[in-house]
Amino acid sequence: MRDSHPRRSRRPARLLRADRRRRPNLKFAALVAGAAAAAFAAAYSWPLDDELNRLVPTLEKMLSHREAPAPADRFLCDVAYVNDGDTLRCKDGTRVRLHAVAAREADETCSPGHPCPAASAASATAELRRLAADRMISCEQVGQSYNRVTAICWTPAEVEINCAMIRSGTTLVWEKFNRQRPLCRA
Repeated sequence: MRDSHPRRSRRPARLLRADRRRRPNLKFAALVAGAAAAAFAAAYSWPLDDELNRLVPTLEKMLSHREAPAPADRFLCDVAYVNDGDTLRCKDGTRVRLHAVAAREADETCSPGHPCPAASAASATAELRRLAADRMISCEQVGQSYNRVTAICWTPAEVEINCAMIRSGTTLVWEKFNRQRPLCRA
């Protein structure tokens, strides 16, 4: 016997559930987009405290500073590692010993016949890291010592690193070598 009603094609219930899962949930997407916009607006308009306000011009200057090419008598060193208070390594493998600078050895000793600063090796290493680590510095080769280039180096802002290390009190000037090529000339 036939139904008087024409047959309706009905999709099985499992297909209807699968279709619902495939449709994007627009309410959820709108909620996430709104939350992201609100977080961005809040972070962008967040008031800076006084210390950060003082740092903003310095940071802007640092970010806008373009690397000037090294003068003809200098080589560039992309600092990979600071060994101690007077030695660092460039990413190209060059080992640089700061000319006329004496720092304590990593084990806090001083070699016989070398100037011996009162400051610790750790403080000298920390100061050299502050000045040079992860930066592109320029250096003028002065000589060679134990497979290291002895050099006078400058930060991108043209601060003489050798001089800054001595003025920081963490190292001493090594007069014997300073007479050959004086530091702190600028």
